[in-house]
Amino acid sequence: MSSLNFSSIASQVADHLRLEIANGRWKEVIPGRNSLAEELSVSPKTVECALSLLENEGILIGQGAGRRRRIAAQPKSGAACSMRIAILDYEAATRKEDTMVDLLHRLEKAGHQPFYTSKSLLDLKMNPKRVIQEVRQTTADAWIVCAASREILSWFAKQETPVMALFGRRRELPIAGVGPDHISASRDATKRLIELGHKRIVLITRNDRRGGGDGPERAIFDEMSRHGLSVGPYNMPEWEKSAEGLQQLLDNLLQITPPTALIIDEAFIFHATMTHLAQRGVLSPANISLICCEPDTTFAWCRPSVSFIRWDHRPVTRRIESWARNLAQGKIDHHQTLTKAEFIEGGTIGPAE
Repeated sequence: MSSLNFSSIASQVADHLRLEIANGRWKEVIPGRNSLAEELSVSPKTVECALSLLENEGILIGQGAGRRRRIAAQPKSGAACSMRIAILDYEAATRKEDTMVDLLHRLEKAGHQPFYTSKSLLDLKMNPKRVIQEVRQTTADAWIVCAASREILSWFAKQETPVMALFGRRRELPIAGVGPDHISASRDATKRLIELGHKRIVLITRNDRRGGGDGPERAIFDEMSRHGLSVGPYNMPEWEKSAEGLQQLLDNLLQITPPTALIIDEAFIFHATMTHLAQRGVLSPANISLICCEPDTTFAWCRPSVSFIRWDHRPVTRRIESWARNLAQGKIDHHQTLTKAEFIEGGTIGPAE
């Protein structure tokens, strides 16, 4: 069975168990995976994956190896309250993405009032002082902050108003957080490139998305160093955040020491890069290998098939939904969750020349 089918079945099992728990079928603990597997006619591995999803959402609480998971206290009728939840997004364009559409739907269905701030992090130039001013001018019971820098999230962590870091540099901060495990997937992608003989690997990411040592770039460069490859500014060059800036960056890279592989942070930059390279006769995978760090629905139409990092947005939005539910019941929730992400090898990578 393919990983895609396995993930889909596990999500369906999780949906079924979530509904059964909400309906009060089980009170304190949920049956073990073998018992549930027999009842649902699926493999124990599939059930274990579904139970892990519910545990990440805060619906189940693990009690150690060999012990059944405990069911978290369910909200009583009238116990939860409606909250105004402000969403400080990275840029306005992301509001149409599946993750954000699903998130708003879930929060509204739960009775909350989610809304976007008047300005995004990009509008505020990722400037902490401007962000603080925007926050102080906004009335909200809780905040969801998307893809923020370490400095911005550190400020939010010191405030009384609860915050959920959606993506961003959140590790080890006392705030709730969720996002796909890009670090493991990026490591796998880099390892595969090295196996194919690539030594000149360049990461293209916008300057304002660079991390402070806890992002996927760390995994990429650590894997390169582990295999004896040198790492420096060449491997993550700075460039002007514009279409012209990207074209100049690519032309500069091709002139002196052309990379054999590019790892590209965002889907729209990936498409722009492929187009620009093709216009100069540089084709993937014959002349250069390309990997995108995020999924995109348009990849299904691309030939050759795109190598990319895949993750499902639904566990992410369900985790935020459970965080909001906990807050509405007066519970403190600083749990940080990494959801599954995996490197999908497609036709845009091949052996280094």
